[in-house]
Amino acid sequence: MVKRLFQRDTPGARLEPSTDAERGRVLIEESREIVVVLDAEGRVVTASRRARELFDALSEGEPPPDAVLRDSLAVAYNVGEAQETLVYVRDPGDLAAYEELRAGFTASVSHELRTPLARLLALLESATLPDADQDDLIEQAQAEVRQIGELIDDVLFLSELESGRELVALGSTVALPILEEVAEALGENAARAGLMLRAEGDPAAELPLRPRMIRVIAGNLAENAIRYAGPGSTFTLTVRPGELVAADDGVGVVEDDLRRLFERFYRADRARASRGTGLGLAIVKHIANSAGGTVEAESELGSGLTVRISFTSP
Repeated sequence: MVKRLFQRDTPGARLEPSTDAERGRVLIEESREIVVVLDAEGRVVTASRRARELFDALSEGEPPPDAVLRDSLAVAYNVGEAQETLVYVRDPGDLAAYEELRAGFTASVSHELRTPLARLLALLESATLPDADQDDLIEQAQAEVRQIGELIDDVLFLSELESGRELVALGSTVALPILEEVAEALGENAARAGLMLRAEGDPAAELPLRPRMIRVIAGNLAENAIRYAGPGSTFTLTVRPGELVAADDGVGVVEDDLRRLFERFYRADRARASRGTGLGLAIVKHIANSAGGTVEAESELGSGLTVRISFTSP
């Protein structure tokens, strides 16, 4: 069976069929992946060592256990006149970790949605009371609806990033003009928060990201500073070849919070009343990592926050 799987009809091939078959058997058996080869009738031809360790009932010449086919990727191909299938099985440990992460993420989203929904309901109920300031209550209700919309948008965007549907890197982009656009667009919000917003750096510096991804990173970092840096602070986006630095001279972050800064939905105690979704910095990290970059944060309470995104040269 294995000989048929790896036998070649390439003109000029120097390998003997038996040698080729043995090499193929070794490659399959010593693979780090969980791999099973099936014949046209769905019977096991050979399997990797990891597959045999995971599935005791795996035997050559017999159909594989149902678990092999339940969560796997199958690649069918022809060898001469015969048809065979290479089956890649997902690691059960990876699946369990994914399910745990998915369940935790779902619970977090549900929790984060309940808060603005509860406030929205309270506002609408208050609007029905006698002598209620309906205009003010409606304005507050609209703010809660916007908050819910922002959260849903961030969750969907993060989902697109993780599924690969949203491309992160597609060539390199000159970054400074985009940073200047972001600073200008958020200038009014920054002024209301008492924050000065600036963009500077090498005019020719490029980052290995699509323009939209640079805009998302810069916008999320700037909005984080607007919410938390504090009045009288200055926030600066600085770009150099392969590096983006976002720094403010505001209130800073304590060490315990700094370690969890890029976790989804994590907020420091003083930030829990914020209108943020809790996903902005998680999105920044995911985009940077997806493009081969690293994200580091430095801060001390009272001395501001610096976020450094670095990309290695190709």
